Amino acid sequence: MAVQTCSVHEARRRIARGDCSLLDVREYPEYVEAHLAGSKLIPLGELRAQPEAAESGEVLLLCRSGRRAREAAELLERRGDVRPLVIEGGMEAWKQAGYPVSSVKGPISLERQVRIAAGSLVLAGLLIPGARPLSYLVGAGLIFAGATNTCAMGLLLARLPWNRPRVAVKPGEAASLLCSNK
Repeated sequence: MAVQTCSVHEARRRIARGDCSLLDVREYPEYVEAHLAGSKLIPLGELRAQPEAAESGEVLLLCRSGRRAREAAELLERRGDVRPLVIEGGMEAWKQAGYPVSSVKGPISLERQVRIAAGSLVLAGLLIPGARPLSYLVGAGLIFAGATNTCAMGLLLARLPWNRPRVAVKPGEAASLLCSNK
């Protein structure tokens, strides 16, 4: 079955009508940087482990560009009581359309963290005697990440303590609760 999608314009109309729920499947650092008011944050990895955490009925799915939301839609379709709808282009398209986003104080973006970590590892590989293979390994990892649109380093960084909500939250709780102690 093909994943159902909608444009950001249609998503905005549906959200305004209030006849659907909005689920953000990005990681916490991405979410705090920019999210839609009223959305619930359940990172894709957590949704894989607990698909029942998503509400039933029509659910609009959002990620950065649409890839993770499509995977979440395929997962939720199997539940049978969820009608997932992927917002085409994700948060990037939402912002490009000029629609409002919310943000809260939190960690720097995962993309920036990956750049800092990768640069530090390459520099260490060049400066520390005998560690040159580290620079080659990081370079190969970055090429692989670009070619496959995946990032193992980003997934690892997302699991670090500063990239997790500061309050104990069950998957699917209101996004506003995730940021209440910020």
